[in-house]
Amino acid sequence: MSFTSTPSLREQQHPLIRQLADCIETAWHQYLDLSPYNLPAELGYVEGRLEGEKLTIENRCYQTPQFRKMHLELAKVGNMLDILHCVMFPCPEYNLPMFGCDLVGGRGQISAAIADLSPVSLDRTLPESYTSALSALKGVNFSQPRELPEWGHIFSDFCIFIRPSSPEEETLFLSRVQEFLTVHCQQAIASSPVSAEQMQQILAGQRNYCTQQQQNDKTRRVLEKAFGPVWAENYMTTVLFDLPD
Repeated sequence: MSFTSTPSLREQQHPLIRQLADCIETAWHQYLDLSPYNLPAELGYVEGRLEGEKLTIENRCYQTPQFRKMHLELAKVGNMLDILHCVMFPCPEYNLPMFGCDLVGGRGQISAAIADLSPVSLDRTLPESYTSALSALKGVNFSQPRELPEWGHIFSDFCIFIRPSSPEEETLFLSRVQEFLTVHCQQAIASSPVSAEQMQQILAGQRNYCTQQQQNDKTRRVLEKAFGPVWAENYMTTVLFDLPD
């Protein structure tokens, strides 16, 4: 992995992004047996320009016996835009959902916060053990829920997509993501490999998830403006949402 010796990007970002990045990595280190996942060296840390502002992207990736790739991306565009993006890609030998989380902020405000454990089964339902564990969590209410994109059918009934309206709601979102991660890591550790037939269904579900996520026009437009269409396509399909073999 390629990292610079400059201060971590998260120290320059919105406090909720810093806290969430720390929360994600703490859960990973606490529950899972991590080893490095090597991105192409030139994609670990990237700098570009977007509308006259410096664009910085920092990627951290790990793998474990249960997850082929766990990706945490932080990005910053001058003082205009702060981004956190995280996806945990399970190994297809395990019937595990896709954990995904995004924060988007600008000028000191978080405009979008989303987190989910997205099913990959043909019937679009989570494994029963997940449904039971997530249903047992205390209910949360946010004052400004947001509408899912057209391809949002990939998300579960437990998906949270909001604009946090107060520090209290930011804390509530953070704690809910922490609960998602705890459930996910504990379920992953306890899971057993599936049959070859089930594995094919899981692969198809993961491919569908990645293909739908690649339709995120906002992300693609930002990358195309900064680095050009060819680079953006390569980054979308090899770093953000690479398809399992």
